[in-house]
Amino acid sequence: MSTAHAGVESHAATLRLLTFNLQVGIQTSSYRHYVTRSWQHFLPHPRRQGRLDMIGEVLSQFDIVGLQEVDGGSFRSGNVNQVEYLARSAGFTHHFQQLNRNLGRVAQHSNGLLSRPAPGQVQVHRLPGTLPGRGAIHARYGDGPDALHVFVAHLALSHRGRVRQLDYLSELIAPLRHVVVMGDLNCTPDQLHAHSRFCTSLPLHPVRPLLSYPSWQPRRALDHILLSSSLKAGKLQTLEQLFSDHLPLAVDLHLPAACHRAMESLSDQ
Repeated sequence: MSTAHAGVESHAATLRLLTFNLQVGIQTSSYRHYVTRSWQHFLPHPRRQGRLDMIGEVLSQFDIVGLQEVDGGSFRSGNVNQVEYLARSAGFTHHFQQLNRNLGRVAQHSNGLLSRPAPGQVQVHRLPGTLPGRGAIHARYGDGPDALHVFVAHLALSHRGRVRQLDYLSELIAPLRHVVVMGDLNCTPDQLHAHSRFCTSLPLHPVRPLLSYPSWQPRRALDHILLSSSLKAGKLQTLEQLFSDHLPLAVDLHLPAACHRAMESLSDQ
């Protein structure tokens, strides 16, 4: 955790956050690659390990990373748990994998969380939908009302599925104070705002949306970092293309003093 500037009294510390839809490490730089390289969703690729190493170098610059479309260790990934591998290569002390769609030895569709600060609790939620396989990770840092809550989510492609999933997340988040929701939400800011229950139930505001999809010619803001009003965003950016069809999205998160103290009290225990 990096320390904020001494002149800023209301925000005691800064965390560097990143969310990234990894697409299992498939290099995608054209729509035609969805066809010509679709086999890589089921079969191993000799360069995939090298790509993970390069991704790990980038992730090492951050404090908390949310991952979507990572493989939990199957034939297509060379039996490598990509969450565990990236945590190790990027030097993260804590990592958590959520298996959302289990295709046995063929594929282990997962979300992932990499973290330098130790979460006090991590929960996984299977999100509702017509097709199973979407989920969210909930990590709590600190105890009490000033704990920081970080959700990593990957929502459905269909409008109906997203509505049900946003309703579900609304119930989880409404009682909480300091909240971050980040991930591939598969919807634009306008579509997100059109969900009245989500906007009413969750006291979250979007960090300035940035175009993140497709990675080779970004035209849509599908990846988001949403913050409660108690949290302040600093530098926001998309990173350069890292093989996937999505760009990584990063933000410097300024923590209020009470939230920072709650996190520090947990680390001292």
